[in-house]
Amino acid sequence: MSYPYPMLKMPNMIWSKQTDKMSDLKVHEWIETVGDLPIDWSHYDVTILGIPLSKSSISTSAASENPDAMRQAWKSFGTYNLDEDIDLADLNVIDLGDVKQHVTNIEYTHEQIRKAMVAMRTHHPHTLPISIGGDHSVTAELVKGWKVAHPNETIGILQLDSHFDLRDLESLGPANGTPIRNLIESKTVEGNQVHNIGLHGFFNAKELKVYADQVGVHYTTMKLARKEGVCNTIKKALEELNKQVDSIYLTVDMDVLDIIHGPGTPAGAPGGMYTEELFDAVQIAGEHPKVNAMDIVCLDPRKDVEQITVKTAVHVMLSFLTGFCKREK
Repeated sequence: MSYPYPMLKMPNMIWSKQTDKMSDLKVHEWIETVGDLPIDWSHYDVTILGIPLSKSSISTSAASENPDAMRQAWKSFGTYNLDEDIDLADLNVIDLGDVKQHVTNIEYTHEQIRKAMVAMRTHHPHTLPISIGGDHSVTAELVKGWKVAHPNETIGILQLDSHFDLRDLESLGPANGTPIRNLIESKTVEGNQVHNIGLHGFFNAKELKVYADQVGVHYTTMKLARKEGVCNTIKKALEELNKQVDSIYLTVDMDVLDIIHGPGTPAGAPGGMYTEELFDAVQIAGEHPKVNAMDIVCLDPRKDVEQITVKTAVHVMLSFLTGFCKREK
């Protein structure tokens, strides 16, 4: 088999693409899964990568179970978006499977994540990669992989998050609380090319704000974003990044949601985004021509209530792809 992904394994859940059904497809009938036949990569517009890692979480988390939880929830969604009169089935999407995990060696697993991104950018660079974590540590490795594949590109980060994720690497290492600092201190991105939207309340230490100010990170609290309009805030961040960078990486930490809207997040808290605000935000990001990759991280299905957060995460992915479809048009 001509397959460039020795660092991946097939997902535990495999759906069969419905080739004989022309309309009213469910998402699980639409997304293909890598099989045993040779793959014509030129056929695909979007790739999905699962990263079932949560050993690098600061607090106990089952975010490693999220990739399959989201795949399971695909059958609850159709490909047609009534709000926008867009059918996502016009896109060709393939699920590559999951990055293989080492039982104890987080550093090895992080290396595999970087290699997976390099392979995606080497073998089908025209496709849009969507990664499903896993905890937020995976973002640093995915962006580093992008930089390896595109060494001459400048990369900006659009981060939707309740937290700075700028905690001290010396104390915590490459964990879920350090990915943005990891990217800045490794010189993969510049501090002033990071825009974080959604911070709020009593969930970030002042020393992290001080560090953010020192390195030039742009951040907009949830209170200010709501006052100015979440959509306007996203557009403004994209406009600023557009002037500075070649590619924009969107990372969505699901704890950006208010805990009522996202009970299945390891660090859920009151005062966050509403689901409709998040859907609008990622759709706007999806429409921007420089947003070339995205991930969805920090969702713990074991903590979830009636799949509220898992289904919201699937909706986030589909909303982003709705924006991508509008971009293509």
